[in-house]
Amino acid sequence: MDKSQYRGTGRRKTSVAQVRLLPGNGNFTVNGHDLDEYFAYETLRTVAKSPLEMTDTLAKYDVIVKVNGGGFTGQAGAVRHGVARALLEVDPEFRAVLKKAGFLTRDPRMKERKKYGLKKARRAPQFSKR
Repeated sequence: MDKSQYRGTGRRKTSVAQVRLLPGNGNFTVNGHDLDEYFAYETLRTVAKSPLEMTDTLAKYDVIVKVNGGGFTGQAGAVRHGVARALLEVDPEFRAVLKKAGFLTRDPRMKERKKYGLKKARRAPQFSKR
């Protein structure tokens, strides 16, 4: 294999993940930690690895991720988006598979802003007749 690297940036809520794919044997590193250390829940690990599993490239590339912002769920989604984008650079024929699974679409859902006169975005103060 050639010694090139592939990059992809993924975003979800307020999380941003910078992903590098290097030809290797399947090591997955997030912010200097192993994937199993960084994401405590199995579901989040599955989410992060899903584009590699979908394209059967899990054992072909080492993944190095730098992710910041948001919570762990948003970070896992950002990693998935970044890995999917990096895989497109590896082979553009992966596009159909990744697109069908929805991994290339940036999830637009964000936290709604707080409005004045309310306690949260939609939560009104408690009402009392007297």
